[in-house]
Amino acid sequence: MSIRELSEQELIRRNSLNKLREIGVEPYPAAEYKTTHHTEQIKQQFEAGEEETLKDISLAGRIMSRRIMGKASFVELQDETGRIQVYFNRDEICPGDDKTLYNEVFKKLLDIGDIIGVNGFVFRTQMGEITIHVKEFTVLSKSLRPLPIVKEKDGKAYDAFTDAEMRYRQRYVDLIVNPKVREQLKKRTVIMNTMRQMFNENGYLEVETPILQPIPGGAAARPFITHHNALDIPLYMRIANELYLKRLIVGGYEGVYEFAKDFRNEGMDRTHNPEFTVMEIYVAYKDYNWMMNFTEEMIERIALTLHGTTKVQVGDKEIDFKRPFKRISMLDSIKEHTGIDINGMNEAALREVCKKLDVEANETMGKGKLIDEIFGEKCEASYIQPTFITDYPKEMSPLCKKHRENPELTERFELMVNGKELCNAYSELNDPIDQLERLQDQLKLSEKGDDEAMFIDMDFVRALEYGMPPTSGMGIGIDRLVMLMTNQVSIQDVLFFPQMKPEKKAVELTDEEKLVLELLKKKSPVLLDELKEQSGLSNKKWDKAIKGLTKHKLASVNNTAEGLFVELAA
Repeated sequence: MSIRELSEQELIRRNSLNKLREIGVEPYPAAEYKTTHHTEQIKQQFEAGEEETLKDISLAGRIMSRRIMGKASFVELQDETGRIQVYFNRDEICPGDDKTLYNEVFKKLLDIGDIIGVNGFVFRTQMGEITIHVKEFTVLSKSLRPLPIVKEKDGKAYDAFTDAEMRYRQRYVDLIVNPKVREQLKKRTVIMNTMRQMFNENGYLEVETPILQPIPGGAAARPFITHHNALDIPLYMRIANELYLKRLIVGGYEGVYEFAKDFRNEGMDRTHNPEFTVMEIYVAYKDYNWMMNFTEEMIERIALTLHGTTKVQVGDKEIDFKRPFKRISMLDSIKEHTGIDINGMNEAALREVCKKLDVEANETMGKGKLIDEIFGEKCEASYIQPTFITDYPKEMSPLCKKHRENPELTERFELMVNGKELCNAYSELNDPIDQLERLQDQLKLSEKGDDEAMFIDMDFVRALEYGMPPTSGMGIGIDRLVMLMTNQVSIQDVLFFPQMKPEKKAVELTDEEKLVLELLKKKSPVLLDELKEQSGLSNKKWDKAIKGLTKHKLASVNNTAEGLFVELAA
């Protein structure tokens, strides 16, 4: 960054940085700063009448506001747990004749956003506010950019850092100035720890499986592709960790789970990010009925841990996660919402149903995709309260065991909440011959043009041939679960660093490009000779300026016999 690009505030702060060093104060010290307390801990102990334990405390945090009143000043200091008032007195900080530390360093060279450490004792002011009386302070980090200032009055925030794109791009600033966001994102960890605790209590093993995979298996999705130079082979970012976890069940573990980062090269919207977190768990000798009960217990436990109640506010709806949840088969759900019984229909008949119901379908879709589209369009949004949709058609579930009573169906469920799928679970297919046939059917769909059809992983089939015990597995999207449990409508609000489009940078134009751009703004379309004459540029400079504007995408050029037509970009 050049000096010309710095704002006035940034220049002032850099000047303060240099002056600190001239005085002999290192703005970025290397030594450990030992703290004894956090702000909330101080407040709780003081309110509990434990003042004697707060006679000599050390705290570190960021300056969020300052009130300088001559030789006495107040600062609001913020650490991870909250904010606390801090009192500075010149003569106590500088007991000798040299008052530089207060008069120069504290008053003139520190700014809002700087990080300091303070040592002192705790007292209550005449206004009743718990405050730290500073005996000494240490500069720990000089902030070179000004923070957006959030003003509060009567509990309401003004001039808040609310621009969504800026908040997501600069999450570090968002976390500093918006404490509610910091608390919101903490809940994600609470949810995941609650799940871990339950799994560990049952004796299940947390594991890690490969992110770079030679075959992207375990789901129907479009993968990201990369290349391994040393091996000279293509590799895929994992779209699911299912097949590797099942390999571990084959290997003898009876319960394994993983919180995994998965990647899918698909669209982005308020509920989808190309990088997302899922939890998958597999338990040997269980079936999908057992897993439904287990899932109910898990979801109810999360709600109680997070909110102290099974009732959670989601938008304008109250959703109750108290067990048991409603259960209905997919075919019965479609019949209930459309009046059409699709049980036993072939692909042609399903296409007719799609036409009748005005459900979009194309030639790449097989039976499974067609049924999925019907359910998604006509049924899914109706399930607000937690509902298990069970017994999916075989074509929709290439990794799922056939239903014990109807071989056209599978032992699968999805949990629907607030009109969206929250988790997916099976009685896992452990017949290697059946598994290979189903994967080959997926390959046929791929050949028809379905770029989300599942790949064939022959090593996984080989693992099944060694024998996998009866197993039930369940996968749940952590991002969507956190959205639901914290009443957020956008996935970006539950991710620390959501994926964003590249940040637009200001384009530096030449003098000639600036001149031509101004002329174009005033008069377009225009004849070539007329525009050149007005610009006063030579043919060479004119051509270069037009090419530059086109390259910067500030104009699109269409040369015709009549001359030059330029349309400015929006």
